[in-house]
Amino acid sequence: MSTTTSTSIGQMTAAILRGREDVRVERVEIPEIGADEALVRVKVALTCGTDLKVWRQGFHERMITPPALFGHEWAGVIERVGPDVPAWVRPGLRVTAGNSAPCYRCFYCLRGQQNLCEDLVFNNGAYAEYVRVPGRIVRENLLEIPEHVGYRDAALVEPLACVLRGIDETGVRAGDTAALIGCGPLGLMFVRLLSARGVGVLAVAKHASQAETARRLGATVAFVSGQMEDPVAEVRRKTGGRRGADAVIEAVGTPATWEWAVQMVRRGGTVNLFGGCPRGSKIELDPTALHYSEITIKSSFHHTPQFVREALDTIARGEISADDFVNRESPLADLPKLFARMKDRKGEMKVAIIP
Repeated sequence: MSTTTSTSIGQMTAAILRGREDVRVERVEIPEIGADEALVRVKVALTCGTDLKVWRQGFHERMITPPALFGHEWAGVIERVGPDVPAWVRPGLRVTAGNSAPCYRCFYCLRGQQNLCEDLVFNNGAYAEYVRVPGRIVRENLLEIPEHVGYRDAALVEPLACVLRGIDETGVRAGDTAALIGCGPLGLMFVRLLSARGVGVLAVAKHASQAETARRLGATVAFVSGQMEDPVAEVRRKTGGRRGADAVIEAVGTPATWEWAVQMVRRGGTVNLFGGCPRGSKIELDPTALHYSEITIKSSFHHTPQFVREALDTIARGEISADDFVNRESPLADLPKLFARMKDRKGEMKVAIIP
């Protein structure tokens, strides 16, 4: 855990992931920064489904190995900068950032697939009084927050960037019908943005409260999956000629909902398996239907600098607001109890953690 240095600049309170379902709020050294790095005082950090998954399994193969500072959605004020940061990066600036940055040199970066970068630098540490921003993220994905944008809204940049890239990858357009499976915060971001862009959204939620929120955010129809005998048939029944949706976005990450997604789409349509299934999962697909119906299946993983910037622009234009996705605040000291409650969450949204 990189929380101490040879030259101490003081201590801070921070959440440390120590293993499976084990996060502790501790006093640790404030991170020292390198010549091209920045230290940010965190004003707000947001909980998310990815952090919940990491907490449950105790690690993430690419993002975090315990013991380690934890959390990756934040907004704050620059406290200190190294001598080699870009000229615009200065103490007192209100900023947010993506949680990673690509190298721009590897096989994938050179082909415009920066999200698949072979040397993708990740950053964690949002659940803390201060977060260190690595040099590459300072250069590529650190953004100044416009004056009229609040910290809670700005902290949505990272997850929103993933959603915006998912919409772009799916190719959905005004006048289309899209089925959205999963109405957690990310799924509801899809609902809000797609409906605002003239797409008819058929939302499939797990809980009645999520379905109600989906309708409020613009869904044409919102189902509760447990109240339907056959979710696939219900969605298809709401499409013209019962052909199925033009596009289906799966934002849950279970084998069953992946299979639903393929069964809900029309011939010639596109399925985006946005929600990642656990390693080792298996699904059953009908190869005849895939081939003769010319169904396109793809997945959208992570974000790129382009969509990080687009996310902040979307927030600044008022197209999306934290008020729709963050339903309460909590002090950093309560984070361990909060994750224990989130383990069995039943439609709860994001929580704003105030260090």
